[in-house]
Formats: sequence, structure tokens, C-alpha cells
Amino acid sequence: MRTHLIYKLTLLIVLVVNSAFVLAQNAQIQRVNPTNWWVGMKRSTVQLLLYGPNAGTLTYSVNYPGVKLVKAHTVENPNYAFLDLTIAPTTKPGTLQLVGKRGSQTLTQSFELNARDKSPKGQGVSAADFIYLIMPDRFANGDPSNDKFSDMADPNADRSNPFYRHGGDLAGAGQHLDYVKDLGATAIWFTPVLENDQPLTNEGGSMRSAYHGYGFTDHYAIDRRMGGNEAYKNFVKKAHTAGLKVVQDAVYNHVGINHWFLKDIPMKSWVHQWPTYTNTSYKYQPITDPHGAESDRRVTTDGWFVPFLPDLNQSNPFVANFLIQHALWSVETFGVDAWRVDTYMYNDQPFMNRCNQALLDEYPKIHIFGESWVDNVVDQAYYTRNKIDFPFKSNQPGGLDFVLYSSMLDALKQKFSWSDGVNRFYQALAQDAVYQDPTKLVTFLDNHDTDRYLSVIGEDFDKYKIGLTWLLTTRGIPSMYYGTEILMKNFKSPSDAEVRKDFPGGFSGDKENKFETAGRTDRENEAFLFVRKLATYRRSNPVMHSGKLMQYLPQDGTYVYFRYDGTKTVMIATNTNEKEISLDTSRFVERMNGVTAAKNVLTDETISDLKLIKLPAKTALVLELTK
Repeated sequence: MRTHLIYKLTLLIVLVVNSAFVLAQNAQIQRVNPTNWWVGMKRSTVQLLLYGPNAGTLTYSVNYPGVKLVKAHTVENPNYAFLDLTIAPTTKPGTLQLVGKRGSQTLTQSFELNARDKSPKGQGVSAADFIYLIMPDRFANGDPSNDKFSDMADPNADRSNPFYRHGGDLAGAGQHLDYVKDLGATAIWFTPVLENDQPLTNEGGSMRSAYHGYGFTDHYAIDRRMGGNEAYKNFVKKAHTAGLKVVQDAVYNHVGINHWFLKDIPMKSWVHQWPTYTNTSYKYQPITDPHGAESDRRVTTDGWFVPFLPDLNQSNPFVANFLIQHALWSVETFGVDAWRVDTYMYNDQPFMNRCNQALLDEYPKIHIFGESWVDNVVDQAYYTRNKIDFPFKSNQPGGLDFVLYSSMLDALKQKFSWSDGVNRFYQALAQDAVYQDPTKLVTFLDNHDTDRYLSVIGEDFDKYKIGLTWLLTTRGIPSMYYGTEILMKNFKSPSDAEVRKDFPGGFSGDKENKFETAGRTDRENEAFLFVRKLATYRRSNPVMHSGKLMQYLPQDGTYVYFRYDGTKTVMIATNTNEKEISLDTSRFVERMNGVTAAKNVLTDETISDLKLIKLPAKTALVLELTK
């Protein structure tokens, strides 16, 4: 009942008003989005959203050298105006005045056109990188003064409550860059840091905050509880100085129900509307199904993700411009390097192509990888550049590799058989021909929306090492969820909070500090050092991230593949059985012809006889071959 009421209130905001009363008021401009722009951008146009009482009833003009007001749009709600500006290549930085007139009233609004700086931005991530995923509210609290604000919809901060905010922030993450770098990571991906001024929501009988960050309420404000805009700028600069890239988490599909523009909605078509509340089915099949019903497809893409996250209508050109310009503004303002897109498959795909292209045109090196949670290669390929004859062709460079994720876990959980066990991993990679470039897919073993990796594999440390060996030696861009390197565990049941616990040592009063060697157990240190060893080797040896991949059919629970280039060959040999075996290497002659010895990358031990390689039970060896 409550969610239906919220839905109805959202859709009825302001559009039914006393027009005579509204028009009698003097006009004001309370917001301009984007908040500023730049000269010298490849994109020569910008559409300004102006908001305030009667802002849409004014007649606008601009008088600034090189800037032309092409068109002023009015919409259903008289409190909005949309101004299309063109900016000539010769335009100088400065402050222009937007002048609005109505009768005897003249209103002016300043708008900054800035010079672009030369700081790193849009550098991209590639297979040479290793991404470390952080949920900032749960990682480290560097500034307790910003934990909560009484004037926000959710004024709570309580670490004893798993569903409330805990106080982690950008300052805290910035204090632990050395830890991330020491682990061997080269990039940091935060779950969203934009303002989430959302009220508590009742989920499963518990009141929960939006600590995860996926309910935006102001696109142009970093959440104060994270530290605000300047804190984000400072973090990115500090990360770049440390040699780390930054991935921003984008959400185009929906916003938080408390978003400022939903309190006074610009037009009815700003969000997807239904006669009664309609949730997405979460079914991805209707999108690619050649036999599918249009009604099913529409429910998937236009239904709301949950009742408190209204679904934006990206086929509305004003919505599309708002989102695309915010993406460009974010990269230019904060200097982020790559873009992870939440709930990618639920978006309007032609819009996503336009948005991706706008980013790629401005920042050719930027990488974009979206979340499309599917369980087969064909559907996963649909949302990235592919070689399949789909009616729609995506231009997304990468994507989160959910197929390989589930395959690696199955390979560790299942007994070996004709198609199960490690065959699952092999089979997933065997279908890489559908992608234009599978090395741009982002691989992972867990994240903030899944069960923790260690728990999924039954807390088996041998299997833990196998999976991480695969992650850091196979194709793609590996990513790791914070805490996996120190054996954090748990399942999503009874709630997501179980897999989003605080990093020990990131908060005042913590009894353990696992950022430090002394604070970790022997087994936790072993896990950390294992990851570091592989990540460091991967980073230092281009063959491991840029070399070719050749894999052999699994046999009797063993799986062997090679990374190789013109200068080096590395063999990864896995035994998933419960007992040691001797691996006959004669069938790998294509890659081992002339090889006389090998170095065990993990132990630095030299192996001189490679005819039979001893593979201990539940072990993956990484062997650098020499001739």
C-alpha cells in the first residue's frame, strides 16, 4: 500500500496546479544543470535545464561572444526551461549571463564557461589493470564530522545497525590508497558517491538506508556524507598521484524517489508511467528473443526496478540530454577514468549507444563496462560490441562478465564430468568468438550484489587460491571486491548487508586493523600475499594481460591454458581433484615445444623436468616456461 501511494504521489507532483496562481508569481531561477560547462569541448552544444518558479515563462537571451542561444524549450511544467546553446571553438572562458524577461520583470542568471585543465581524465582501464571495488560507506571513515546531517531525509548513522549508514567516506578511502596499491590493484571502483538523500525504506520488514548509493537525488552533488564535490576531486587527484585510476559507477536507468526533479516533475513523460505500479520482471530474455512479445519486453525495460527507484524515460530527449551531459560533466569535473554502468540491460539501448559515443568522442581512451546480469554468452554479447547478427548493435566497449563469473564458481563447486566442473570454465571461454574483444570484459568472483566468494566455495582455502589464480591469469580485466583478499565471507541471506560489512580497521574503535600485516591472522596474510604475488606478476609481465590465450580440453579434472606472446610463455595448470596427479605434458607440444624448464611464479622454485608435472590436489600452478 505504501509503495503504491509513493508511486502515485510521484506522478502527480505539480502537473495539476492552479495555473493562475503560479503565473501570478515573479519568476525565479533556483537551479541550472549542468552547473557549469567548458570551452574547447568536442561537443559544441549544451542544453541547460533551468528550474524555479515560472522559469519556463520567461523569454531568454544570451549575449556572450561565441555562444548562441539556438532554442528555448518550454514543457508541461512552467517551472522549467531548457535552453539549447552552441559554443564556438574560439569561445573564451568566462561568465555569461542568461537573461530572462517577462513583462516588466528582467532576471539574470550567471553561468560559468571554464577552461579545460590538463589533469588526467578518461584514461580508461584495460586488461593491464586490476580493479578494486569499494563500497565507501563500509570501507573507512576518515571524517566523522560528516557521518550524518539532521537536515537530510535519512539522518541516521549507526554501525550497530547493518541497514544504516556506517560513516565510511572518501577521506577514509583516501587514507588507504597505499594498502590498495600494495595489494597490486591499479584502479579503484566505488559504488556511487552521488547524493542519495533518500528516506529509509521498508524492505523485508527492516528499515534500510541508501548507503549503497544507487538512488541519486541530485546528479550534480557528491553526497555530503561522502565529503562533497571537493572531497571527490581531491580523492581522484590523490589516486592519480599514487598511480591508481578511478572508475565511476553510473546509474542511468533510475533515480531515487526523493530526487529534486521528481518533487516538481518537468513533464509526465520524464519517467515511465503505468496505469498502476509496474515492476520490471527482471527477465532479460524478452529483449533478445526473436519470438518475444513486445509487452514482455516493455515490462522488462520500462518497469520500475523497485518502487522507490523511479524509472527514467530515456526516449524523452530532455531526459537523454540531461543524463549524457552529466556523464561528460562528471569526467571533466572529477577526472574519473572509466565508467561502470549499473543495470545496463534495463536502459533504452539506443540511448545507451548515444551516451557511450558521447563519452568516447570526448575521451577516446575511456572504458565503459555495464552490468547485465545474464547467464549465457549470447545475451551477454548483445550488450557489448559483438559479432552476432542482432537487429540492434551495441557500441559498449566492455561489460561485466557474469557468464565467466558463474562458470568459475561452478568449476570450483561441481564434480568434474562431461560438461560440469572445470569444463564450465573452459566452455565459457570457448565461446569468446561472439565478442569483438573479450579482453575488455571485466571479470570477477564476487561483488556487492553477490554472495561472498569464500562462502560460495565452502571456505575451502585451496579452492580460494585456484579461483584467484584463474581471475588473475585468464583474459579480461580482473576486479576484486573489497575484503576478498583478507577472506571476508558471508551470504546475502538474510540481507545484502551480510556481504557489505565494514572493513576491519577502517573505523574508530575497531578491535582489529586488517589494513596492517600485524592485524591479520596468518591465513589472512597468506591470502593477501597470494593475491599480491599474482597481481604484481601480472602487472609486471605483459604476457599475462596482453598475451594470447590458448586453452586445452579439460581431462580427468585437470585444466591447462597458456598465456603467450613473442617473448614469453606462461602455463597455468589446474588440478581440481582431491588427490595429487602427475600431468603428462606431451599433448601441449604446440606451446611447450623446445621448453626445457619452468619457474613456479608463486614459489620461485625451478622445475627442470617438464615431461610429468606433479599437481597437488586442488592446486593451480603458474609456470613461466624457458627454452
